[in-house]
Formats: sequence, C-alpha cells, structure tokens
Amino acid sequence: MSPATETEEHQALRAAVAALGRRYGRDYLTGAIREDRHPTELWAEAGKLGYLGVNLPEAYGGGGGGIAELSLVLEELGAAGCPLLMMVVSPAICGTVIARFGTEEQKRAWLPGLADGTRTMAFGITEPDAGSNSHRITTTARRDGADWLLSGRKVFISGVDIADATLIVGRTEDARTGSLKPCLFIVPRDAEGFGRRQIDMELQSAEKQFELTLDDVRLPAEALVGDEDAGLLQLFAGLNPERVMTAAFAIGMGRFALSRAVEYARERTVWKAPIGAHQAVAHPLAQAHIELELARLMMQKAAHLYDSGDDVAAGEAANMAKYAAGEACVRAVDQAVHTLGGNGLTREFGLASLITASRVARIAPVSREMILNYVSHQTLGLPKSY
Repeated sequence: MSPATETEEHQALRAAVAALGRRYGRDYLTGAIREDRHPTELWAEAGKLGYLGVNLPEAYGGGGGGIAELSLVLEELGAAGCPLLMMVVSPAICGTVIARFGTEEQKRAWLPGLADGTRTMAFGITEPDAGSNSHRITTTARRDGADWLLSGRKVFISGVDIADATLIVGRTEDARTGSLKPCLFIVPRDAEGFGRRQIDMELQSAEKQFELTLDDVRLPAEALVGDEDAGLLQLFAGLNPERVMTAAFAIGMGRFALSRAVEYARERTVWKAPIGAHQAVAHPLAQAHIELELARLMMQKAAHLYDSGDDVAAGEAANMAKYAAGEACVRAVDQAVHTLGGNGLTREFGLASLITASRVARIAPVSREMILNYVSHQTLGLPKSY
C-alpha cells in the first residue's frame, strides 16, 4: 500500500473512530478538564473497541496493526474534539518498546492491559537540566547484587497519577568503556523512593504533568526492558512513534478548530453574504486545510516507513511530520479563533483553550529547532554547531 492512499480498512476504521468521537466530543473533554478528572469513559470504550491497542501484537490482545492505524485513531478523536493524550505514551511509546524488546514475561504482563486500556504506562525521559539533550540524562542505574538502584529526576511527565508504571530512561555504566548508555526500566507507581509532584500548568488538559524523583528506587533485574547494550536503538524505537503520534494529535486538533471556523463562516452574516464568501476569510481557511493535509501525508509516510521496519528513514520522516503538523496546527487554530472574532475567545465555542494547547505541538516532545538541527545534520549533511 502506498502511504499516500488509504485502504478500505483504514477508511472504515477512520469512520468508526469518528463516530465514537462524535458521541463524546469537545464538551465531554472540557467537562472532564473543568471537573479535574480523566476522560476515563472514552478511554475505556476506545480500549474495549480495540482502538487503543490497534498497533500491538494480536498474540497479546492487540489489533496486529501498526503506528499507521494508531495515529489514525488519535487523529480522528482529535478531529472530534476529544483527543486522548495518553495514547501517545501508553500504547505508542511503551507498548511499542515492550512489544519489540521486552521479555516474554513483560509482554504477557503489560501488553494485554495496554491494548484494552485497563492498564496504562507513562514515559519518563525529559530532565530538568538535560532538556532536549538526551545525552545529558543524569538518571543513573547501578547494580546492587541482582537488583538495580535507580536515582535521578524527571520533569514534564504526563499522566503519572493514573499510570500503573512509568517507563523510565536511565543510564548505566558500560563496564568496558566507563561511558554511560541509555537503558529503559519499568518502575511501578508505588515503588519505594519513587516520588511525584504535580506541575502547575497554564495549559488546560485532562492529563496532568509531573516532576518525578527517584531516590535509590530498588528494581528487580526483570524491570530492565530489552538488552542492556542496545541503548539508543531501543530508545528511538519508542521516540519515532511518539513523533508520529504527536503529529496525529496536532492534525486532529487543527482539523477540529478548522471545522468549527468553517461552520461559523458559512452561517455568520454581517453584511449581505456569509463571512465565508469573503476571500479574506475563505483563503486563510483554505490554506490551513492544505497545510493540515500536507502534514497528514508526511505523517502517513512516517508511519508507513516505521511499520515496514525502516527505522532510519522513519526517523527523518517522523521528525518532518511532527514539524509540519505542529506548524499547521498552530496556524489552523489561530485562523479559526480569528475567524470567530470575539466568539473565538468564548468558552461556548471551545477554541480559546486550543491556543495554548496547539503551541505545545511546536515544543513537545522535541522542539522545532531540534528537528531543524536533525534535518540539517542528518539529511543535508551540514556541520553541527554543538
């Protein structure tokens, strides 16, 4: 299948998820945010219908698909106004890493629950002093007999309060070279020495952000995911799906905002014709639609490359997709709010909160500047400045 065209199965999945999204919608999600609760009903139903685990292996309760299908699910929920942020983390990052590199015991313990939504896992990579430089991660794991002791800090980690465990990126010392290499550990939420503090965010979201402290958290040998020496290979196996899913999140949000603006522009009449008849209103909305469609094409290409096992090409495409989607989303939301004028800032129309939310797509999980660095170094072969 070409990544530029969708199969009938994909079209059917898109229609089914869109129908689920319409049943919940933007009001459901904003209600959950206002009441300071998680969108548990939508999460549970999406899990029961097989949408949350569509990318996970059938042998462990998943749908046997890939990131192409999972990104489609998130995009359509976003377009309906009720995206599930934890989809980026739990099935896409953690589920993928465990499915690809986990032991048989880890797969049996985690994948069925991640697939049907009864269990969730958070992902901890970002640190207060490392930022985008994953080579500066200071969370370290050292052996203590058969166990591991994990110490360090993480910041801006989503959904830790509801997650059964967090997949933590730490570093272990290479016995041969003495240098530190990245490793992944499953840390249960109630592990002794594992603390969390909620970060007070201006951003309105059902999923909260946390700072984590790991103070000599003792973990059994089987908490390590994959090969201790695989390092970056395993890490990027989770980060590429994260970028694709962030693109899906952004495209869905942009589509939702655009649909609200188009509906308004068709009906709102100030002079003799609806405002959508004026090119100053119509053209920017058409431009936003084009940019979202172009971003979606890149996202589909990235998902296709990743699912076909081409990690190197997928890395480039996933970064480009995330960049394009973030930019398209910010512009679509901005234009939608502008189209509605004062109404665009009211709670009734549900667009104002997206101004902040869309901005996140340019920052997380990697900033647009770091993506430009990646493309200039990896794709264009330009020298590094750092």
